[in-house]
Amino acid sequence: MAVIYLKNMVCDRCKEILERDFQDSRIPIDSIKLGEIIVEKLDKKTLDQIKQIIEKNGFELVQDETELLVERIKGLLITKLNGKTIQDEKMSEFLSRKLNKEYSLLSKQFSRNEGHTIEKHFIYLKIEKAKELIQTSEMHFSEIAYILNYSNSGYLAKQFKSVTGMTMGEYGKLQNWNRKSLDKII
Repeated sequence: MAVIYLKNMVCDRCKEILERDFQDSRIPIDSIKLGEIIVEKLDKKTLDQIKQIIEKNGFELVQDETELLVERIKGLLITKLNGKTIQDEKMSEFLSRKLNKEYSLLSKQFSRNEGHTIEKHFIYLKIEKAKELIQTSEMHFSEIAYILNYSNSGYLAKQFKSVTGMTMGEYGKLQNWNRKSLDKII
């Protein structure tokens, strides 16, 4: 069994696209998760075909061990953001448990590789999620703050303005939404 790790794979649609392309190409894949493909038997020809499909769809293979760890952290942050566990467990405990590593090591490697902290990255993800919720729903800002586990809407509003340079109300009135895909977060 071989595991192939990918960069830029951030949602279920990414998995569906790859599953479809692998099926169309008759490449036997055991499973696809965010950031990884599991293959029972991997020979050079199959690996080359997989690489071609991955690159065609805008994904990249992860080669380096630190890069792999960072991509796994990013995937877990997105999972935490999109799941119901955002309020259940501290970020440090969640990542340590999932990756079976000390948080201080995870934090150092992430910061060294990305140029900002895990916490800052998670804030960026939450702000993008807030943008999505402002754009696509009829929720009040206090409801959005609750969903994103902010203690109050004022704290979310302050972070939103700090990251985007505008208030949530100003963003809601925009005609040209300025959202980033989750794999393009700094």
